[in-house]
Amino acid sequence: MTDYIFPKPPVCSVMVNGEPAEFAVNRIFCVGRNYAAHAAEMGFEVDREAPWYFTKSPSAFQPSGGEIAYPPGTENFHFEMELAVAIGKAGFRVPTSEAMDCVYAYGCGLDMTRRDLQFASRSKSRPWDLGKDVENSAVIAPLTKASAFGEAGSQRIHLEVNGETKQDARLSDMIWKVDEIISHLSGYYHLRPGDIILTGTPAGVGPVIAGDAITGGIDGLTDISLTIGRPE
Repeated sequence: MTDYIFPKPPVCSVMVNGEPAEFAVNRIFCVGRNYAAHAAEMGFEVDREAPWYFTKSPSAFQPSGGEIAYPPGTENFHFEMELAVAIGKAGFRVPTSEAMDCVYAYGCGLDMTRRDLQFASRSKSRPWDLGKDVENSAVIAPLTKASAFGEAGSQRIHLEVNGETKQDARLSDMIWKVDEIISHLSGYYHLRPGDIILTGTPAGVGPVIAGDAITGGIDGLTDISLTIGRPE
């Protein structure tokens, strides 16, 4: 048995509806600007050449239903409601026609973002890590197996803050569909069981403050919720 100088980090895992075992999280990939209206509100036209990505550390994972502290270093902390795709089969250079075989489950996800830090990095052509790879910023609700959910199509995706609707769209509004994203991403990474892909957010993103309650949902999936606590 290997000894470690410090204790190993705990395994991050997501509940799966109908399963006693949980889904261990490996890597978290995030698709940028995958809804045209969101790209527009961020001041960009859609790049239709290919999807593009940023990542979050597995340690950024936060289960739905909890409370997180308002993070340090920001005055503009934003919500982004997304469809999460949980990978259950290894794949490399996967054809689009076979990409859906890699999907184990789907879930509701939140990509919480320090928007002011993201914009500051973007203006200097620097990486977005301080804005995106934030502790407790990858919120995932319990997963629903792909066989029970079916295909991502016209399902409604929505988010509310303190009961007021902020985001309201359809998964069919995604520019790059799930099979296209998996096929493209697998050309650059060996996808493995445990990987999660957050597939982008609709228009309507905005800030939250301490005390705000976020709720959201996608038709056919378990709803997501998060409370914003006071800064530490």
